[in-house]
Amino acid sequence: MYLSVNKVKVLKNFELELTFENKEVKIFDVKPYMDTGLFKTLKDEKIFKSVRISFDTIGWANGIDLDPEVLYERGKIKI
Repeated sequence: MYLSVNKVKVLKNFELELTFENKEVKIFDVKPYMDTGLFKTLKDEKIFKSVRISFDTIGWANGIDLDPEVLYERGKIKI
């Protein structure tokens, strides 16, 4: 079972602050993904900042999304 993303906030340096349904807050670094496929388009800050909640995860205006399990597992707990 995975946890849904309830809130997303854009941070500096292509990072996102994500709040999950269990109230846990994690920081997710998108940079490692930005050199492959459609994720390259996220280098455009306007597109990157278009991130929104999409069902149980996050997605961008250009149709890219990330699996909520990846976001949770690879996100770092906010200190």
